[in-house]
Amino acid sequence: MRLPVMPPVAPMLAKAVSQIPDVGHVEPKWDGFRTIVFRDGDEVELGSRNEKPLTRYFPELVEQIRAHTPPRCVLDGEIVVVDGDRLSFDLLTNRIHPAASRVKLLAEQTPASLVAFDLLALGDDDLMGTPLAQRRARLEDALTDTSGAVHLTPATGDLALAQRWFTQFEGAGLDGVVAKPLDGTYQPDRRTMFKVKHERTADCVVAGYRWHKSGGIVGSLLLGLWDDEGHLQHVGVVASFPMARRAALVEELAPLTTGVDEHPWGAWADPAAHAGGRLPGAVSRWNATKDLSFVPLRPELVVEVAYDHMEGTRFRHTTQFRRWRPDRDPSSCTYTQLEEPVRFDLADILGRRP
Repeated sequence: MRLPVMPPVAPMLAKAVSQIPDVGHVEPKWDGFRTIVFRDGDEVELGSRNEKPLTRYFPELVEQIRAHTPPRCVLDGEIVVVDGDRLSFDLLTNRIHPAASRVKLLAEQTPASLVAFDLLALGDDDLMGTPLAQRRARLEDALTDTSGAVHLTPATGDLALAQRWFTQFEGAGLDGVVAKPLDGTYQPDRRTMFKVKHERTADCVVAGYRWHKSGGIVGSLLLGLWDDEGHLQHVGVVASFPMARRAALVEELAPLTTGVDEHPWGAWADPAAHAGGRLPGAVSRWNATKDLSFVPLRPELVVEVAYDHMEGTRFRHTTQFRRWRPDRDPSSCTYTQLEEPVRFDLADILGRRP
């Protein structure tokens, strides 16, 4: 492979802001695996956020890139998996598997797509030092064939339209929007873009905690919500505490500790129990040696947390602590309190052209 921009390249990043800035260019924020695509003829490499190759996990996407991108190019984009009319991060994470036979099967069952949003090189031209406005124009010219699994992200300079996108596109599983200065050059590993994500709050039951990696203090609180059948589902964690507060929590939570047998998640140690719900304690798909055991607590405390959006029945990302809710009855912490975005057809977003 001989390209004007060679791997590895760390992707350019975005810093979180509360409102969409008027910088001339806004795109949807895709919820997938960030990738830098390097193509030189039949040679294709998919770089990742941590600069480790993703190529072996997405053989079907490599073929699509060969069929629908210029012969020599470097693209910045997002690998996504479409499930019906929305994105599925769960199906996407399942694609990272060590067994080649499993990778082949999943490539057939849950094929991935690429959503491209920047162009770092084309032919012999290194474009990283050129303004975004020029890179975007050349990207649009380069990706005229989006009939396959390679898509060009929509973009707008209209703030009113960007705000509508922020609201509408969540219904298709998108994460928010990203604003980029039109005169900005491509700056790897620097937060020169701006991201605006959804934030909502929910009252959750605190059903346990995990120890901090340094030991002796609370690492994260395990959160639960009651479903319609009266089961306490594990929906995520909250971990945004100062170190001194983590130490104090150990003593404060001590009166609520209970035995595993008396706990709603008492079956967590049985691998078969994880097939039917969101129990903590399952083996991590990223690190099989990681200790995911927890200290069970009687489900009597309620905490208000901030979250961006749901992935199925759980919070997509780690939540943020807002306040304790001693006024809330734990039994009232159900899924019915959660706001559901209006469904939006993902095909309508992927089919947009400038």
